[in-house]
Amino acid sequence: MKKVIVFILGITSISNSLFSQADLNYYINAAKQNSPLINDNQNQAKVNQLEAERLKAFYTKPQVGITANYMFSPIINLDKNQTKFEGNSSGADKYLGYDFAAANGGQYQALLNVTQPVFNNQKLKTATDQVNVITQINQNNVKLSGHDIEKIVTDQYILCLQGSKQADYANSMMKILSEQKDIIKKLVEASIYKQSDLSLLNIEYQNFLFQQTTFNANYRRDLMDLKILCGIKDTSFVALKDLDLKINSNSENSFFNEKYRLDSLNLISAKNIFELKYKPQLNLVANTGLNAVYAPTIPNRFGFNAGFSFAYNFFDGKQKNINRNKTDILLKTVSSYKENFVTQNTMRKVKILNELQFYTTRINIAEQQLKEYSTLLDLYKKEILTGQLSIINYVMVLKNMATMQKDNTILSSQKQSLINAYNYWNW
Repeated sequence: MKKVIVFILGITSISNSLFSQADLNYYINAAKQNSPLINDNQNQAKVNQLEAERLKAFYTKPQVGITANYMFSPIINLDKNQTKFEGNSSGADKYLGYDFAAANGGQYQALLNVTQPVFNNQKLKTATDQVNVITQINQNNVKLSGHDIEKIVTDQYILCLQGSKQADYANSMMKILSEQKDIIKKLVEASIYKQSDLSLLNIEYQNFLFQQTTFNANYRRDLMDLKILCGIKDTSFVALKDLDLKINSNSENSFFNEKYRLDSLNLISAKNIFELKYKPQLNLVANTGLNAVYAPTIPNRFGFNAGFSFAYNFFDGKQKNINRNKTDILLKTVSSYKENFVTQNTMRKVKILNELQFYTTRINIAEQQLKEYSTLLDLYKKEILTGQLSIINYVMVLKNMATMQKDNTILSSQKQSLINAYNYWNW
């Protein structure tokens, strides 16, 4: 059993300097780099840039294409009391088949068509404005996602540090007990203390060893969760650098409010896009090529034409007014969400600051008690050497000190988490 304990101590008491160390920024940067949500929004912003180029081509560049048609419209010619099948008739008074006015006797087309939009700069600006707003939304989502990641990763980092500090303190208690065991063993041999006193120290040593093993296991578990959260493919043990978060200064213009501003702009830009169909549309159109209805004359039917096309929608049942009213209602909804968030966030920050004051007071009291415990233990060491102190009393003080240190570690971690929460909302 003694060999097993020595082996465990050899593992758990290895100096942190033997392990690689990583700080909070390392994990935050890794989490941001590996975040699918951030990568998605960044890619969407790039897609929006390409969409802006497409809209520019749609509204300002000519559209060139080819159309080709062939229509076979045969008739049965009944002129001159004859019945004659004609695959491509030049005309008849009496016949069976499609009316010449409808079928033209056939159709032979091979045309190069050009359509050039004109006076579309305002439409292009309206369309690209919406794309730009959506791009800003994607960019803002990247910031919001990164800010969320900072809080989540920091909370997990604090949890890891809590387990690490608890394991370190259990190890320090074991060192104290180990030193006292050596002293008591000599005093037992000198008949100053009983063998039962030495056994009591051994029992307490085993208790702290159990606690240290538990805290180390918790630390490794929480560290793996931190790496999973950050998307880090690494299972090695690392000693995290300590953390001392500070309260950020008050932020007058919250980045959270940017979301509501962009949502409003997006609603307005969507309304403007809807109203584009009420703008007049003028196009320059032209084509050239073959356009014939009678096969024998095809060589003489190559030509071109050009002109303008105009479209203007001036009534569709007041859909424009209906859509404007709908947009106004949605804008009021966004404004309501913003006002509610501002109110809640203000109260939330005040609540956190109040809690922090209580935590600071409790931590100060706990640290003062720990100093007194440490002073008392130093006095007890002297009394033990002269056999004036009961080992039971010594052990009780040591256990109370360990409990106080454990509570103080938890309080410090909770204070750091509160500061992290305040900084998250005060952004």
